[in-house]
Amino acid sequence: MPKRSDIQSVLVIGSGPIVIGQAAEFDYSGTQACRVLKAEGLRVILVNSNPATIMTDPEIADATYVEPITPEFVEKIIAKERPDALLPTLGGQTALNTAISMHEQGVLEKYGVELIGANVEAINKGEDRDLFKGVVEAVKAKIGYGESARSVICHSMDDVLAGVETLGGYPVVVRPSFTMGGAGSGFAHDEEELCRIAGQGLTLSPTTEVLLEESILGWKEYELELMRDKNDNVVVVCSIENFDPMGVHTGDSITVAPAMTLTDREYQRLRDVGIAIIREVGVDTGGCNIQFAIDPTDGRVIVIEMNPRVSRSSALASKATGFPIAKIAAKLAVGYTLDEIPNDITEKTPA
Repeated sequence: MPKRSDIQSVLVIGSGPIVIGQAAEFDYSGTQACRVLKAEGLRVILVNSNPATIMTDPEIADATYVEPITPEFVEKIIAKERPDALLPTLGGQTALNTAISMHEQGVLEKYGVELIGANVEAINKGEDRDLFKGVVEAVKAKIGYGESARSVICHSMDDVLAGVETLGGYPVVVRPSFTMGGAGSGFAHDEEELCRIAGQGLTLSPTTEVLLEESILGWKEYELELMRDKNDNVVVVCSIENFDPMGVHTGDSITVAPAMTLTDREYQRLRDVGIAIIREVGVDTGGCNIQFAIDPTDGRVIVIEMNPRVSRSSALASKATGFPIAKIAAKLAVGYTLDEIPNDITEKTPA
């Protein structure tokens, strides 16, 4: 399947200014993608509110807007530039959330802009904690293993306090839906901590939703970087092991690629679960990152979460393997399949 001929211009959303230490990874992937799209002969329109990035250099995109990444501003850019497609999977959570709210407000439909890189259903399945729990259950029904931690969805502080009782007491993990960099999440060891963390989580989550989960503090944490195309070819790019145990956010943790302390059997199990999840969620034009926890005492595997986008780990996986995740994700988004894209390392075999 060659490149799509119905897309002439693409609007790429960057990640904006994030916490120091997080922005560079998204700039790395965004710059890679903009160059690829330009090389494919597409007009690239970029919005990124962080001028301290390479991707906002004049030669990277055809039109660059250093404007706030909000649905209101991005709509003005769409009205002016009239792009054929919107690529939101390279700007972290900020870009995804903006694209989702513009879809919900009908902006994309109004201007005839297609979302490429991930469809709304896949983004929701990957990001909405409750829907993702259903995905993991469906995977377990199909392949016999893979599970989520026991959990309760809460939309208010009353729900949260009742949820602790359901899970059998403290400590519990608090995870808000649709946030980035671990914002509003944490471990609560007593009611005071729970009220503080869950209160912040409910405020920060755009859907006012947090997930309370059984504590897996101290378990070993692993990640897989996967890519899938529209013909259902799936590749596991890299396994990543977190040097720090569960409790330190992945993006802030020391990580090692490839994973070092997994037995082959454990690794194959993670691989099977990861591939089944990316298929069940329906990410079909790009990369995703799936995180796992393994109990060091009995080897029980729990699927923590997935990001249906390029994440901070993608930069490490790209550098460690030489497999340019963002570049290939951009090519998949415009219609190529993995078997048509040359592998940059071997230069002879496909990606």
